[in-house]
Amino acid sequence: MTIAAPAKLQYEAIIGLETHCQLSTETKIFSSSSTAFGAQPNTHIDPICMGMPGTLPVLNQKVLEYAVKAGLALNCQIAPYSKFDRKQYFYPDLPKNYQISQYDLPIAEHGWIEIELEDEAGNPVRKRIGVTRLHMEEDAGKLVHGGSDRLSGSTYSLVDYNRAGVPLIEIVSEPDLRSGAEAAEYAREMRRIVRYLGVSDGNMQEGSLRCDVNISIRPVGTEKFGTKVEIKNMNSFNAIERAINYEIERQTQALAVGEALVQETRLWEEGAQRTISMRKKEGSSDYRYFPEPDLGPIEVSNEQLAEWRSQLPELPAQKRHRYEHDMGLSSYDARVLTDDRAIAHYFEAAIAAGAPAKQAANWIMGDISGYLNNEKKSITDLPLTPESLAEMIALIESNTISTKIGKDILPELLVNGGSAKALVERQGLLQISDPAVLDAAIATVLAAYPVELEKYRSGRKNMLGFFVGQVMKQTGGRADPKLTNQLLTQKLES
Repeated sequence: MTIAAPAKLQYEAIIGLETHCQLSTETKIFSSSSTAFGAQPNTHIDPICMGMPGTLPVLNQKVLEYAVKAGLALNCQIAPYSKFDRKQYFYPDLPKNYQISQYDLPIAEHGWIEIELEDEAGNPVRKRIGVTRLHMEEDAGKLVHGGSDRLSGSTYSLVDYNRAGVPLIEIVSEPDLRSGAEAAEYAREMRRIVRYLGVSDGNMQEGSLRCDVNISIRPVGTEKFGTKVEIKNMNSFNAIERAINYEIERQTQALAVGEALVQETRLWEEGAQRTISMRKKEGSSDYRYFPEPDLGPIEVSNEQLAEWRSQLPELPAQKRHRYEHDMGLSSYDARVLTDDRAIAHYFEAAIAAGAPAKQAANWIMGDISGYLNNEKKSITDLPLTPESLAEMIALIESNTISTKIGKDILPELLVNGGSAKALVERQGLLQISDPAVLDAAIATVLAAYPVELEKYRSGRKNMLGFFVGQVMKQTGGRADPKLTNQLLTQKLES
C-alpha cells in the first residue's frame, strides 16, 4: 500500500502495547497443575483450572512475588492492597466462562521503562515509555481449528486446556509510542527485563510473550486521540513493526478519502502482510467485572516489598549506562552485550579476570558470537571460560602471541576449553619478537620476491602489506606485527 508523501506528514500515530507475559512458575496460578510447555493435550489439567463445581482457587505465592518484582523493575508503584475480579469472557477455551483477572485495583501502576534506538547518524536516542499498569490473571486454553469429519465433511475445532490457568501478567503501556520501530524496541526491552528477572522465558514462539497493539492516528499538532484499533496477538518483534506500519498507512489512506474509521479488533496476516478485521471492539462494560468472591484481597507488607526489591538484579538499561559511562564502550556495544543476561554475565566475568573491556567485547561480539550462532548454542554451553578468554587476551596484549594466533587457537578453545597459555606453549605458537630471527625471515622473503621489491622501490608503497603477509607466512603467523613492520620498512628503504 502506497501513501502520498503529503498525507504521511498530516498525521501522527498514537500507539500503546498490551503485553501478556507467562510467568515461569512450576504450577498454575490457582492450582497445582504443571505449567510445562509441550505436553500432550489435556494432560496438565485439574478440577480447579477446568472450572469444576465446588472447587476453590488458591493464589500461587510465587505468582505474586514475580508480579511484584516485575512491577518494581518497571518502576511501578506497588499497591499495598489489591484484589482479583471476574471478567466475563465467554470463549470455549475458558472452562469457567469467566477469567480471573484484576480490574480497578491492580498490583502495580504508574511506571516507565527506557528504550534506546539509533537516529540516522547512528547516535543513540533514548525515550521513556510510561507503563499504565501491571496486573495478574490466568491464561485461557488453546483452540486448534481445521479438523474435518470424514463422514459429514464438516469442520470442527479441538480444545487443549493445558494452558488454562497458567499465570500471566499483563503490562499496559501509556500511548507514548509513535512508530513501529519504537513499539518493537519497547517489546524487546520488556522481554529483556522479564528474562533478567527470571520471571519468564519470554519465548514468543511458545506464546510466553504476546503483544496486542492499540493504534490510532491524529492530525499533527492536535491533542484529541483518533479512533483506536487493536491488533491482536503479535508473536514476533518484526510482526509488531510491520503490522503497525501497515495500519498507519491503512488508516491514513482511509482518512485521506473521507472514510470513517471504526473501533475494532484486527488480526495480522503474516503471509499477506496485512491486517484484517476480526470483530468490533468490546468495552470494559461488556466484560461485567465484579470482585472475585472466592479469593481474598492481596496485601503486600513493607517488609515483604523491601525483601523482594533487594533481590532485583541489575537491569538491562542500568547495565547499558554502566558499560558506556564506566567502561567506555559505544552505545552499540553496550546494547549487544546486554541483550542477553548470560552474555552480559560472561562479559563481566572476563573483565573481572583482567580482560580490557573493549577487547573482551570485540571477541565476544565477533568470533565467539559467530561460533554460537553457527552451532546453535548458548554462551552458557561454552567450554571456553571467561577466565580463559581473559588469559588469551592478556597473551595478545603482552605481545606473547599475535591477534592472528589468537584467532587460530580460538576454535580449539571454543570446542575443548582449557588454558590458552598452555595451548600456545604446547603448540609452540609464542610470538617471535627477536629482531635477529625476524631479520633472517625478512631477508628470505625479499630474496624470494625481487620483482615485488623493485615495485616497492619504484614508488609502490602499498606493497609493504604484501611483504608483511609473506613474513607472517614464513614464520607461521608468529612474527610480531609491529616489529615486523618496523624492520621491513627499514630494509625496504635501505
